[in-house]
Parts: sequence; structure tokens; C-alpha cells
Amino acid sequence: MSNFRQSAHREDRAAHGPGMTSFARDYVSGEMITTHAHDRDQLVYASAGVMTVRTEEGAWVTPPHRAVWIPAGVPHAIAMSGHVAMRTLYFRPALVRGLPRKCCVVAVSNLVRELILHACAHGADRHVSALLTRQLRALPALALELPMPSDVRARRVAERLADDPGARTGLASLCRDAGASRRTIERSFLAETGLSLGRWRQQARLMHAVQMLGGGASVTEVAFEAGYGAPGAFTVAFHKAFGATPTAYFSAPDVAS
Repeated sequence: MSNFRQSAHREDRAAHGPGMTSFARDYVSGEMITTHAHDRDQLVYASAGVMTVRTEEGAWVTPPHRAVWIPAGVPHAIAMSGHVAMRTLYFRPALVRGLPRKCCVVAVSNLVRELILHACAHGADRHVSALLTRQLRALPALALELPMPSDVRARRVAERLADDPGARTGLASLCRDAGASRRTIERSFLAETGLSLGRWRQQARLMHAVQMLGGGASVTEVAFEAGYGAPGAFTVAFHKAFGATPTAYFSAPDVAS
């Protein structure tokens, strides 16, 4: 049995039990947990490294101090950037009522981080479980999602952009190659993802940048790889999207404990 399948199997066994259970494992950069689903809601947190969660509907990137909420029954795969210390909590469906019934990235406060680490290291009694569920209801969702369009032609464009975020190919040319005009593709992106084609491309570049930064790449290297003309332009775009410079974003939680 491959390491990938073993990871998913062990994680799946941890998802069964009382109201809240936990799973902890470290992964090397580039390792992946193949597509699977659970019968419990799941909070996936990395105390080190960056994880990318993918479903049919899109992708969610989670650097340190963030976590991905995955509702029960959602098939997903997880890819690792850098050394990843994954700490996962599983909840009976509807136990945590404040979070949406779809995947999202949430900020993790100092308190929630310590509760997650405690639960994974020592197990969670009912007091820790109750405190965690109360805290999770108040966590804000963050802009670390890349929704995928369902229209076949728009999805072709999205897949091209996601596979090579830094490419300088014109959007009109990509749309023609996909079999439609840019205007038609723009309509599909707005209707199905809530983002314009240009904004979607920028989001793809920024999420790629987060993955690279989590893997240890320098800001300069990331800027050019993600398609920005200069590190300064990348830093400005990153700050505008995430409210912090790349260095500050990876250094400390932005949610009070």
C-alpha cells in the first residue's frame, strides 16, 4: 500500500469515535493525501508548512495560523508544500454550527491553536471540546479560495491558468483556445465563481505564491514565478489581498486570542 493511501486510511480511521476526535501526522514537501471523504466535519490545520485542499468545486490554501474547514461527505485531496505538521480535528456533523456547509479557510487564534495542539497530543475531554466548538463558531473565513467554474470552456481556461499561474499568455488567446470568446468566458467566470477572469487569474497567482512561500522560496523568486514584474509589485498585491506583507503573513496569527 502506498504512503498516500496509508495516510488517507489512517486519517479515515481517526474520524470515527466520540463527538470530537483528532489525528496528527507530519508530511514531507510534495506528499499528497489522495481523494477521500469522511462522515464527520473536519478542521485541517498545519502548525508548520502549507497545505492545499482540492475538491471538484475549487482549491483552498492554508498557511500557518489558518485552517481549512471541510464539511462531512465532501471528497477532497490534500497536497503539502514544505514540511507540514498536520493536526486535524473531526466533529460529529452539526456539532459546530457557526461554520458554512462548504469548504472555507478560517483564521486560527492563539487560543484555538493551543487547543488544537493539546487535543491532538493528549486527546480532548468534554471541556476542551466544548471550548473549541465555541471558539470555532466565531472564526472568520478568509480569502484563500480558488473556485472552479463548471462550464466546460471556462474550466479549460481555469485549468490552464492554475497549471501555470505565472504565464504571460493573453486572456483573449486562452479563451479562443478553449473554444469561446473572452466575453463569453468572462460571463461564465462571473456567474459561477463570483470573480472576473482577471481577478481569478490574480487569485490563482497569489495562491501559488502562498504555496511557494510555504515551501521556503524567497519573495523575489516567488514574485517572478507568479508572474509579477518586480518583487515590489508582488508585495503590494499580496498586502492588498491578505492585509499583510508576505513576511508578516507567515510570522504570526492575525486573530486575537
